[in-house]
Amino acid sequence: MKYIHFIAIGGAVMHQLALALQKQGHTITGSDDEINDPAKTNLAKAGILPEKHGWFPEKITPKLDAVVLGMHAKADNPELLEAQKLGIPIYSFPEYVYEVSKNKKRVVIAGSHGKTTITSMVMHILKNQGIDFDYLVGAKVAGFEQSVRLSDAPIIVLEGDEYPASVVEKRPKIFFYHPHISVLSGIAWDHINVFPTYENYLSQFEQYLQGIAKGAPLFYNNEDSEVQKVVASSASHLNAQPYDMPKFHYEDGIAVVETEFGNMEMSVFGRHNLLNMQAAIAVCLELGVSKADCYKAIANFTGAARRLEKLLQQDNLVAYRDFAHAPSKLKATLDAVREGFPKHKLVACFELHTYSSLNEKFLSEYAHSIDASDNAIVYFSHHALELKGLPKLETATVKKYFERDDLIVIDNKTALENTVKELIADRNQPVCLLLMSSGTFDGIDWNAVCSQQN
Repeated sequence: MKYIHFIAIGGAVMHQLALALQKQGHTITGSDDEINDPAKTNLAKAGILPEKHGWFPEKITPKLDAVVLGMHAKADNPELLEAQKLGIPIYSFPEYVYEVSKNKKRVVIAGSHGKTTITSMVMHILKNQGIDFDYLVGAKVAGFEQSVRLSDAPIIVLEGDEYPASVVEKRPKIFFYHPHISVLSGIAWDHINVFPTYENYLSQFEQYLQGIAKGAPLFYNNEDSEVQKVVASSASHLNAQPYDMPKFHYEDGIAVVETEFGNMEMSVFGRHNLLNMQAAIAVCLELGVSKADCYKAIANFTGAARRLEKLLQQDNLVAYRDFAHAPSKLKATLDAVREGFPKHKLVACFELHTYSSLNEKFLSEYAHSIDASDNAIVYFSHHALELKGLPKLETATVKKYFERDDLIVIDNKTALENTVKELIADRNQPVCLLLMSSGTFDGIDWNAVCSQQN
């Protein structure tokens, strides 16, 4: 048993790691300056919710075996300074995950988009086959109690984030997992607050591939030209294997994949999800699952939370929410819904929420990304700009960069609710409402918004 303290324990995945380690029998403590649900409820239920918000250097004592440092913590954090002063081992989140998985076969899903879905699909197939494994995934997945599991299992499946590990260790998280099997799902510029140029962002994936052990299997998206370039330049020492779009068609809105075992109906839809499926199957084949069993298992995979997740269906209206926030993710999600619901009026609502999306230097990347919808709304809040220390944005400025003349840009929550109500009011034609954000649209209750339509 170890004594482990978490600085910034309230993070979405940080608190999940804390819970997983507690289940293994370790003594866990933590601090944070703000903890919201679901972390607040989860930590309270486990008996490790900090009594007060804030940082308390007196919690850092010589009896600690390790400190796990979250990305949210700053360099002058008093608990971090105390741990450094006492010489207590300090780990970033990915460094500690590697520490507890050194003796496992590590599968890492990397790339700018599709990571969560591919990781979730691999988990779904392995569970279906009764294979014991640990995991770390960035969303709630149906059939799994938590998003981090640690045990004596011989395999661990890791969603590999390219964001910096911590304020002390600023290299990307994926650099620390040292995979035996990896996936590279796609590359599209993101996180401009950390990677100010596309070339700088691209180089992170080059370095990641270069750091993988010789001969390790790498499954890469052969539909992505940027991935092809990176693999060509940096993966000659790996067993690099491409995956491509499967043959498929739609029947009554259901994606049907044409396989060597016959046509198989899928519970998910959209080209990007079917491409993600190919990556997950490639990984599971490498882990010893037969192709027939892979297809059989994946057919009833319904998706990870907020990844084209059906929110409601009523009176000629269907609503989905998706985590899409980067331009490539936005376009892929819209294309999927447009393809899956060709006869519906598609109303797309996108929230600018991340640092990159709210930064005027990056907004030009969104040009024409929302064109696939019949009606398009972009929303942002001035409070989000203030929290991220960014200058004010004007609605006209946002509209200019999206390059769509009929785009509706809104910076007021009530106005957003009213606009959506108006656009989905006419049900003579079936309507699909698509809500895309890594945030919450300032807490709007979309069920309430939609249910008011009679």
